[in-house]
Amino acid sequence: MTTSQSRSTEDADMEWCYEAVHGVSRTFSITVDRLEEPMARQICLGYLLCRVADTIEDAGHIPPGEQSRLLEQYDRVLDPEDPTDAEAFVAEVGSWLPEPEERTEDWEVVARTPRVVATYEALEEEPREIMREPVRELVDGMAMFTSRYAEEGGLRLQTLEELEEYCWYAAGTVGTLITGLVSRGASPERAATLRDNARSFALLLQLVNVAKDVEDDYHEENNVYLPAEWLEEEDVESEAVTDDANHGGVTTVIRRVAGRAEGYLDGAHRYLEAVPERHGNTLSAWAIPYLLAVGTLRELRERPEDVLREGDVKISRAEVYALLQAFEGDVSRAHLQALREEMVEGPLHQ
Repeated sequence: MTTSQSRSTEDADMEWCYEAVHGVSRTFSITVDRLEEPMARQICLGYLLCRVADTIEDAGHIPPGEQSRLLEQYDRVLDPEDPTDAEAFVAEVGSWLPEPEERTEDWEVVARTPRVVATYEALEEEPREIMREPVRELVDGMAMFTSRYAEEGGLRLQTLEELEEYCWYAAGTVGTLITGLVSRGASPERAATLRDNARSFALLLQLVNVAKDVEDDYHEENNVYLPAEWLEEEDVESEAVTDDANHGGVTTVIRRVAGRAEGYLDGAHRYLEAVPERHGNTLSAWAIPYLLAVGTLRELRERPEDVLREGDVKISRAEVYALLQAFEGDVSRAHLQALREEMVEGPLHQ
């Protein structure tokens, strides 16, 4: 294949990856759209590599032991010293793939793992190696958790500490990846601030997801992330988190998880105040997901029962649009604080 043909293939593969992110994640789609090159492609590919593992870990139709085995094989694909390739991984996961006409965007990404991995391997060495270890840590952590709860058939987290351990593997590792990419060339002081607050940024977003997705997590994935120790205080068993009779007790636990997430807001804000705008990075790419979390926490405080009654709690499309509009021009870091305060009090568009 000629160099021009190779470049054309790489461009087509990258274009497919951008389309795939838009299909699997509204939030990361916004982030990638707000980034410039080369950061946009690096974050897009890092996210898709993680999404492959996340889809396997969330798959309620795959037995936990098989999930762990597949995740361990995927980790070998990402190990530059291991000969296992992405085609072998897809061959192994093939019997669990839905039929093409029934595949969600998530499963299409799994089916196209070789394309994602090849596009990632075509990156320059520095960003590629910055990304590799955080992605592998995420994969290893998910394999560990599925193995830990193999007999239960799904995750049943027991304590707050275990919840935050899971959140680290699911999101903190992604925060490490992001921080490694955006901090290149930053001053030692700024890089240290980013590292010190990256965990807060990641755990804020993941705990918000845990609080608002209780219904889907249980019925679609057979996972219960609400700590069993907190559920027990409300006389609720993990297997009964969505029973009508337990709505009051589970709502109390949802409030506690949301409260824990709120404790990470200041650290996440410090992260954003320090994030450099270089290598194609932009403040708005990360500020928008942060402010969406602020708005979702407001809604969780005001109507936590809707998590169980309606299956989810979201801020309105009108508020999302207003937030996006707020970042159409130049937004200073001082403006970020004002937006946070406004969204804590009420919807941005009202």
